Amino acid sequence: NGKFLAGKSVGAEHGSAAMLEAEGKTAVLVAADGRLAGIIGIADPVKRTAPKAVRALKRMGMEITMVTGDNPRTAKAVGARLGIRRIRAGILPGGKASEVMKLQRAGKTVAFVGDGINDAPALARADVGIAIGTGTDIAIESGDIVLVKGDLLDAAAAIQLSRKVMSRIKQNVFWAFA
Repeated sequence: NGKFLAGKSVGAEHGSAAMLEAEGKTAVLVAADGRLAGIIGIADPVKRTAPKAVRALKRMGMEITMVTGDNPRTAKAVGARLGIRRIRAGILPGGKASEVMKLQRAGKTVAFVGDGINDAPALARADVGIAIGTGTDIAIESGDIVLVKGDLLDAAAAIQLSRKVMSRIKQNVFWAFA
């Protein structure tokens, strides 16, 4: 924030922006005639089941990283609410795919969950792209799995199901050779 007001004094209003961001909101500075006229706090509400989904994924041994275009202060506040410690904020759409590639180069299998146009490159690049069905068409087209209801708990359920299916396939292959 403040790029259009660069070099201008925003004084106490800057503290208000910081407070909004600490609450998990994106602060938007409004200017009139080159002077700060006000601040608006915008927030995407955290989905009701998101904290439970994060806990379920952690119990399955998953490492969770939040990769977002939001500013670091807002991302940290949202991450704290969700129990996510590893946060990459201020990431542009192409940067999200780069973050996925970094994890893959480190030997990680990456599942990426996203719902927007900005998430499409990362969804396509991930080993498993999980698109939120209530998101944009491009995100849905880029995902390998689509969560029709938009409930993040379904991501954990899909991963559990895939693990059970793979286990069953391995058992069947073993017995077929035996």
